[in-house]
Amino acid sequence: MPVSSLAAGRLAELDTFLLELNAASADVILPLYRADHGLEDKGGARGFDPVTAADKGAEAAIRKLIAERYPDHGIIGEEYGEDRSEAEFVWVLDPVDGTRAFIAGLPLWTTLIGLRHEGRPVLGSIGQPYLGEVFIGHAGGSRLIARGETQALQVRPCPNLTDAVIATTDPEGCFDGPELGAWTQVRAAARLARLGCDAYAYAMVAMGRMDMVIEAGLKAWDIESAIPLVEGAGGLVTDWRGRPVGQSGGQIVIAGDRACLDEALVALRRSAK
Repeated sequence: MPVSSLAAGRLAELDTFLLELNAASADVILPLYRADHGLEDKGGARGFDPVTAADKGAEAAIRKLIAERYPDHGIIGEEYGEDRSEAEFVWVLDPVDGTRAFIAGLPLWTTLIGLRHEGRPVLGSIGQPYLGEVFIGHAGGSRLIARGETQALQVRPCPNLTDAVIATTDPEGCFDGPELGAWTQVRAAARLARLGCDAYAYAMVAMGRMDMVIEAGLKAWDIESAIPLVEGAGGLVTDWRGRPVGQSGGQIVIAGDRACLDEALVALRRSAK
């Protein structure tokens, strides 16, 4: 994945800052995990749509650090909206992705922080602070930082869908009728499917533990942090037609192997929007 005109030195500086953002977010979230997290229901078309004090507090902490360090940068966040979204650099935030897992006490929620440069995702992280993990990546490569150690990330080869471990969050809750049919067809061909992992499954593709994640109805903050991470580990992120992902989310496939992705797209293209 090219890094546009972003110099390597600047990218390294922003990479270090991204780790600071993860630490600041974790400081807010962890005291509220498996505790009184101030649950609210945003409601709307999705029915029960939970938000907690952790979501709001973590995004506020991230925004504060960005404003102090890089006041000319833009921000797009799930909880507090857009600020200078057309800036050269724009941070895209989902402080607690997997809020349902968070309120259920399951350690499958993550903090998603991505960075656009000139409109394109160039740096991203998936953090799981309860497990002490930060998955971070860019065009120079991807890595896992956990418990004081750093491990390079690489997707694994899986040319056949019949050998693949795949995932989605909630097929009945997130897919419409045709989308559910497409997922069911792919799942029937795959070796193993897991549900309810949210963005943690993206990190597992980058780590070479899973082979594909299929989602629909995503927002920019659900996916942009994963694009540099997965691509930096040698994987692919496309829409259901196999095209590059735009800035609006939508129907997404994350895969470690091009041949496996192409097999799945045979079914997914029929329900592509």
